[in-house]
Amino acid sequence: MNYRTLLSLATAMLLVGCEAFPAMQQSEVEPEPELPTQCDEPIPTLVESACLVEAWVAYGLASQRADREWRDEQLEQLEGSTPEQHLQRAVVLAWGSERQWDQAAALLEEDLHAAPSDLQPLLRYWLNEVEGRRALSNRLQRSENERRSLAEANESLTEKLEALTDIEQSINLRQYAP
Repeated sequence: MNYRTLLSLATAMLLVGCEAFPAMQQSEVEPEPELPTQCDEPIPTLVESACLVEAWVAYGLASQRADREWRDEQLEQLEGSTPEQHLQRAVVLAWGSERQWDQAAALLEEDLHAAPSDLQPLLRYWLNEVEGRRALSNRLQRSENERRSLAEANESLTEKLEALTDIEQSINLRQYAP
């Protein structure tokens, strides 16, 4: 008989669920603070939100896919000197011309620490990406300069070889002349 009573009490507790415990009632559980959502902003901010990283990724992709006109418009809007504006401008400049890469890297290095910790790995990745492209561009430029230098040296040696060939022919003609 005791087993039936215990079994019926256990069944009743399962059916009632956690509502039977006064400490776990929904009214007493504190709601989590809602973070502001900045997901629909055309230019992302550094305000912590549920979509902070996604907003910055979308902005980076927009900058990467955009044309020069779009980037110029964005740069006009981001004329300020706050860390947020520096980082926003850096993302735009990172996908601009090679001349803008130096400025993008400088801005990212300068204000990376001002970004929320969730965003810093993404910004650090972009900084490494820009620096990698800059390094490749510098190597390409050095290779191109070296190629030009070798081409000039080759041309000079070709001219000297032709002159020596002419001298040799002249000597040979004199030796066989009666």
